[in-house]
Amino acid sequence: TIKEVCFVLFLVIAMSDVAKDKAARLLKKRSSISSLSSHEVRSKEILGKTKDSMSTVSYIGEPGHHDDLPRPAVQMENTYHLGPTKRFPVATVNNILKDVLTSYLQEERYEAELCRQMTKTISEVIKARVKELMIPRYKIIVLIHIGQLNEQNMRIGSRCLWDPTNDTFSSYAFKNKSLFAVANVYAVYFE
Repeated sequence: TIKEVCFVLFLVIAMSDVAKDKAARLLKKRSSISSLSSHEVRSKEILGKTKDSMSTVSYIGEPGHHDDLPRPAVQMENTYHLGPTKRFPVATVNNILKDVLTSYLQEERYEAELCRQMTKTISEVIKARVKELMIPRYKIIVLIHIGQLNEQNMRIGSRCLWDPTNDTFSSYAFKNKSLFAVANVYAVYFE
């Protein structure tokens, strides 16, 4: 009846503060607290309507005994891909090189400090545009050379140790009245 429930609740509420503190410390030690208050749990036990399970909320901020255990290292399984599923698009990257070099250097005059900064900027822009193509498992290396156009000869060479069946490069040379620029993008397949 309602009178019995009210009496039981009164007894639970009248429980001493010492017992409440003891129960709170016990729950805190276990790093969790019941989503039901102790009054509700006690009244349900007395009335015989206790459910088989209760939900709990863990304290994330407080260290627990599980924090001391070492975590196992995550091991990735081999994919056994020995070749690319999608080839590196050399023609598309050539168009990117042409577009970026032309847009950044078309109206520029050669100044040593400006060109030093431009090489960094242009290489980052090219790298970002090539990565937008989302070609899986390729490492991208971008090299930019900018120099003064002053009736001189110049040869730029590079050597790499790579797999000629999977690895490739893209290159573009740009000239205006004052400067020249050579951009190289190397695509190295990462097994």
